Amino acid sequence: MELLALLTVLLLAHAAAYLAWQAVSRRRRACCYLLDYACHKPSDDRKVTTETAGAVIERNKRLGLSEYRFLLKVIVNSGIGEHTYCPRNVLEGREERPTLGDALEEMDDLFADAVAAVLAKTGVAARDVDLVVLNVGSFAPAPSLVSRVVRRFGMREDVMAYNLSGMGCSAGLIAVDLARNVMLTRPRTMALLVTSESCAPNWYVGTDKSMMLGNCLFRCGGAAALLTNDPAFRARAKMELRCLVRANIAAHDDAHAAAVHREDADGRLGVSLSKALPKAAVRAFTENLQRLAPRILPARELARFACRLLARKLLRRKAAAAAKGEGPKIDFKSGVDHFCLHPGGTAVIEAVRKSLVLSAHDVEPARMTLHRWGNTSASSLWYVLSYMEAKRRLKRGDRVLMLTFGSGFKCNSCYWEVSRDLADAGAWEDCIGEYPPETLVNPYMDKFGWVNDVQGQGGGFVF
Repeated sequence: MELLALLTVLLLAHAAAYLAWQAVSRRRRACCYLLDYACHKPSDDRKVTTETAGAVIERNKRLGLSEYRFLLKVIVNSGIGEHTYCPRNVLEGREERPTLGDALEEMDDLFADAVAAVLAKTGVAARDVDLVVLNVGSFAPAPSLVSRVVRRFGMREDVMAYNLSGMGCSAGLIAVDLARNVMLTRPRTMALLVTSESCAPNWYVGTDKSMMLGNCLFRCGGAAALLTNDPAFRARAKMELRCLVRANIAAHDDAHAAAVHREDADGRLGVSLSKALPKAAVRAFTENLQRLAPRILPARELARFACRLLARKLLRRKAAAAAKGEGPKIDFKSGVDHFCLHPGGTAVIEAVRKSLVLSAHDVEPARMTLHRWGNTSASSLWYVLSYMEAKRRLKRGDRVLMLTFGSGFKCNSCYWEVSRDLADAGAWEDCIGEYPPETLVNPYMDKFGWVNDVQGQGGGFVF
């Protein structure tokens, strides 16, 4: 009996040790560290100045006075400066006849710059990469772009490679989520994320105003990042992922049609942004925040908000408060130190600022990114994060919220904790001292404001 009891105790001890080891192992795999990242800076010969933009618009003889005035209004209010980048085929006057080579050249420039840079900065060899997740929304050649990365950098034969397309501006965080989920099943995984958008084959040359907006906002860019769940890299990591929330309201027809890659009435391809987009964005935004807030905000803030909301309902002041635009607001700044917002446009940034009750300082990184780089789609968040780092805002223990929107319609967010003081200027190195500028007003109105004084509806105006 004594022997049986001893064996029972040993078996129970072994089982407890095994379960404890499994719990520790799962916790380690659940960790996700941002080792480093690099933002793509295209060559200076691809910059879009006021004169360059005017020349590109003037080449389109289909445009009439109404379209010129519309474009001028959009560009003047866009918040975009004179140092954004365009694909070479547009600058060379071939926007109506893009080739496969043009699109691949744009991607190869990104791979040669950002991917090579992040590998060099971290000292990680390409053959040490276990997982590659690439997202480019509107260009999906065969072989895939992720296969092009694997081939270019000579990665291992057993590397896991995923190619995401059609996910829009929110795809960058979807790539993070995919990498994190893979890491949950594989210990000590090194993941390379590559995020960009293809502008070369997608420049719109028609006259549909809902599709002309993209030409005014979207610009070339991209980024690469290395994530890992290997605890050996924890001391070297820049940030650690705490949570990630995704909201997808594509089941609603108006939301699904808010941003669509389609042909216009004349068969010209482009991205159409409908009038339902702001409403879809608000719905997705609200859905995301409802699930995000309980995971990142302190209990005292959640309790304060709940009490104020309940008090208003009990006092029957809800209708009166709503009429005045008032109501209890939850304070996200109680759990977030820095807001890394998608610079989709000045209206997008301002809407998020008001919704979250943020200051001008909080949204400065997004506004400056829009001015310097334009909307680079899914990679924009990494330029915003890089601005924060270049300005030395990110200190150890700080909490960073990334928030982005995308076609579908989707709103994705992720919450990081800064692991150490950060000060790498990255792609901002040669210009960070100039930001923020005294004014964000661009020179388009000064140079092309005469369009508003022209009478008639004819086309072919010369800038």
